[in-house]
Amino acid sequence: MSNPINDILNATGTSQMSPSAYDIAWIARMNEVAPDISNAALFWLAENQLGDGSWGAKAPFYYHDRVISTLSAMIALSRRGRRLHDKKQIESGLMALERITTNATKGLMADPNGATIGFEMIVPTLIKEAEQLGIIKQQGDRILGRLQKLRKTKLEKMASYKISRNVTMAFSAEMAGIDNQALLDIDNLQENNGSVGHSPSATAYFATYIRPSDEKALKYLREVITPGGSVPTLYPFEVYEIAWVVWNLALTETCRRDKEGYFGNLLNYLQNTWDPQKGIALSSGFSVPDGDNTCVTFDLLSRFGRNVSIDGLLSFEQKEHFRCYELEADLSSSVNIHALGALYSAGYQYQHPSVQKIVRFLESRQSQEGYWFDKWHISPYYTTSHVSMIGSLYGLDIIDKAASWILNTQRPDGSWGFYSPTVEETAYCTQALSILRKHGIKIPKSVIKKGAEWIRSNQEKPCDLFWIGKGLYAGNVVVRSVMLSALLLAEEATSK
Repeated sequence: MSNPINDILNATGTSQMSPSAYDIAWIARMNEVAPDISNAALFWLAENQLGDGSWGAKAPFYYHDRVISTLSAMIALSRRGRRLHDKKQIESGLMALERITTNATKGLMADPNGATIGFEMIVPTLIKEAEQLGIIKQQGDRILGRLQKLRKTKLEKMASYKISRNVTMAFSAEMAGIDNQALLDIDNLQENNGSVGHSPSATAYFATYIRPSDEKALKYLREVITPGGSVPTLYPFEVYEIAWVVWNLALTETCRRDKEGYFGNLLNYLQNTWDPQKGIALSSGFSVPDGDNTCVTFDLLSRFGRNVSIDGLLSFEQKEHFRCYELEADLSSSVNIHALGALYSAGYQYQHPSVQKIVRFLESRQSQEGYWFDKWHISPYYTTSHVSMIGSLYGLDIIDKAASWILNTQRPDGSWGFYSPTVEETAYCTQALSILRKHGIKIPKSVIKKGAEWIRSNQEKPCDLFWIGKGLYAGNVVVRSVMLSALLLAEEATSK
C-alpha cells in the first residue's frame, strides 16, 4: 500500500501546474514559426471555451483573469480560426467579451485582490490588437480604453529603462507589444533554458515577434507544452514547489519525526540553491530572487539545522516591511507573515525591531472582520490561516480575531470557501485551527473533525484556480500537500 506522504514527495520538484488559457493562446498564434505546437494549442483553446463563451478559470469568476484570458484567446482564434467551428466560437467569444467589457468598471472593482500580474500593461496591448482585428469596438473612455492611456504614460516614464532577465518584468515581456520593443534588453532577456522569465507567453512573444524562430525559445516551448496543447503560466518552478510542499508537511508531527528521511534530499536541493547574499528564486535557473520563497526556504533550512546565511533573508527587509521583489507596486501580507516565521526560526525575539515592523504591518492590513487579502492568492483564507499559524508562535493578539473569523465562517457541512466551498480553503482553515489547538487555544474538536471529513470526501476533485499569475492557476502538488497536511494535523490535534 502506498504512503500518501511519499507519493506527494516523489512528485515534488516536477513543477506541476494547471493549464493557462492566456499563455496557450500566445502559442496558438505561432503558426508561422512553430506550426506543430501552435496547432496543438489552438486545439486546446477550441476544446476549453467556457459555457458563457469566455476563457479562463471556470470558478470562481475573477474579472481580471477572464478579461486577459478571453482577449488572448479571441486574438488567437481570429488570427487562425478558419473552420466553421472556430467561427461559432469566435461569435460566442465576442458576445462574452462584450458582456465582460460592458461591466468593466464594476467588474474590476469587484476583484478584492486587484489585478493579475502585468494586467495594466499587457491588456492595453491586447486591446489595441483586438481593435485592429475588429474583435471589439474602440474603447475610448471606457475603463479598458483608459488602461491604454495609463500604459502610454507608464511607457513614457520607462523610456530609459530596459527589461532584462534580471528584473521581474521579464516575466511579462509581452507588455512591450509590437510598438515598444526598445524597452527590451534583447541580448540579455532569455534565461539559460531559452525562456523569457520562465513564462510560456513571454517566450512565445519573443519567438514570434522579437527573434522569430529562436531555437532556444522554441526548444523551451516544445518541452513545456503537453500532447493536448496546454502550457502552464510558469515553468519550471521547482524551488517554489519544493519549499511549499516541505513547509506544509513539516507542520505535522508525523513528518517531523523522520524529517531527514522525508525531506533530506529536498532540503539539500534548497540549501545548494541558496545564495548567501540574495536568498533564492522560484527556480534554480531563474535570475530574480523573491522574498516569499526566500522566507520559506530560510525558515525550513534554519528550523532543520542546516547552515544558511541570514543575509539572504535580510536583503528583502525594507524600512517598514519585507518586500517580495524590487520595485513592486503592491505589498504582500503573506510575504511579511512568512518573513515573521523565518525570523522566529532564526531566534528573533518578539521585541526585535524587525519582528515589530512586521507586526505593525500586519495590524495595519487586517480587515475589520479579522481577515487579510493578498496579491498572490484570491482567497483570504490562505493569508489568514498563515497569519494564524505563524502569529501563534509569537502569541500575537491579531490571531484572536482571525481565528474567530475562521470559526464563524465554517459552513454547516464542515467546509470553508470565500466564493463557494472548496477543498483548498477548507484545508487552510483545518491546518490553522489544528495548529492553534495544539498551541493551547480553545478550538472545538468537532470543528476540526468536520473540516477534515469534508476534505476526505472531496479531495479527488480538480484543484480550484486560486493563485494569481497573469491569470489564475493552481500548483497541483503544492495544493495536494496542503490537503494532506490538514488531514494529518487534524488527526494529531483531535486525538488527545
